[in-house]
Amino acid sequence: MGLGDCLEVIWPKAKVFLDNDNLGAKFLSRPYGRVDRPKLKRTLLERCVAAGVTFITGKVDCVQHADGRSTVKLQDSDVQVSGSLVLDATGHSRRLVQYDKKFDPGYQGAYGIIAEVDDHPFDIDTMLFMDWRDDHLTDLPEVKARNDKLPTFLYAMPFSKNKIFLEETSLVARPAVDFPDLKERLEARMKWLGIKVKSIEEEEYCLIPMGGVLPKHPQRVLGIGGTAGMVHPSTGFMVSRMLGVAPTIADAIVDQLAKPTDKATATGAVAPPTTESEAAAMAAGVWRSAWPVERLRQRAFFCFGMDVLLKLNLEETRNFFNAFFSLSDFHWHGFLSARLGFMQLISFGLSLFANSSNQARLDLLVKGLPGLLAMLLELAPTLGDYYGVKKELRQQRAADLAADSAAVAVPVAAAAAAAVGNSSSNGNGASS
Repeated sequence: MGLGDCLEVIWPKAKVFLDNDNLGAKFLSRPYGRVDRPKLKRTLLERCVAAGVTFITGKVDCVQHADGRSTVKLQDSDVQVSGSLVLDATGHSRRLVQYDKKFDPGYQGAYGIIAEVDDHPFDIDTMLFMDWRDDHLTDLPEVKARNDKLPTFLYAMPFSKNKIFLEETSLVARPAVDFPDLKERLEARMKWLGIKVKSIEEEEYCLIPMGGVLPKHPQRVLGIGGTAGMVHPSTGFMVSRMLGVAPTIADAIVDQLAKPTDKATATGAVAPPTTESEAAAMAAGVWRSAWPVERLRQRAFFCFGMDVLLKLNLEETRNFFNAFFSLSDFHWHGFLSARLGFMQLISFGLSLFANSSNQARLDLLVKGLPGLLAMLLELAPTLGDYYGVKKELRQQRAADLAADSAAVAVPVAAAAAAAVGNSSSNGNGASS
């Protein structure tokens, strides 16, 4: 997508600390980058302006649908925007999309700072992906007890020896770990590491809904990003998934908007949808591109993974990631980046189980069974005609056959009528 220059820093390698004892540390053969968010936003906005996109400042109140058109109304304004399709990109506020089931996700919570420090113990060329050590809580028994039950890890990006991003993260919990708790754990960890903060450049409070049900699909309002359930349910990652699917959704929208034109006049004049059924069919086509069946199956597996992670305490979490990062790069890279197909994820799961310790295997069996059953129930509809495409094709074929039969019947009937007329005419001439 030509966005490589929107990476602020790239670390050539990463590291995971599991504990200070038997499991120790693992180096990950994968570079990591930090996105320059202001630059990324500026770049995307500049591309929109260059393409002639019109911006309207305001807060959306609601959207209404009628006669094949969607009208967005703004709060405290008479401004209305009307079009054939509406795309909801309001993130986790889920402002316009509709749900037909209760939304009950897990939550990834994090408290972090970008700070100027006297010094820190981390290598400048290595990003600290996870630090599950808890030595810093030895003198804080109450905090340690909470951490044993709902573990958090340190995530660190060293920019220089005197500037660093530090974040205490709860991978997933339901309900979320409170921000004051996360801040207390981070401060205890910094004290144990000997990090003295001179000044705080930026403070971050992060809460990401993970998993949960998808919005009703298809529906008249389209969705992308958090509002369309595109957060990785097991990791909280979303940016790369969203940027990757954006062109696919855009192409699908273009294709659907062209369909009424294809059926328009010979001059090629644009003909927007004129009925709700036609507009709903267009929206359904875009939803099929945003969430193809293979992606639905993949997400079901990731939600199964989240369900397992929700139930693991600190020791179980360490054992889980010890096995996880012992897998082939193909498997753990693919899982984190959501590049594994469903059958590859089955292979991933079997490999994870095989690489786990006996205790970890028992934990996976006992704590994973409810999530496994839920996954199978979620997968069941995808084994059939999930979006009703085959049914639509059958109906279309039947309609086409009926039209062809009618088209053939008309000239046959006309020919028969002509033959009768000729016969009658010939008969009258003979009698005279």
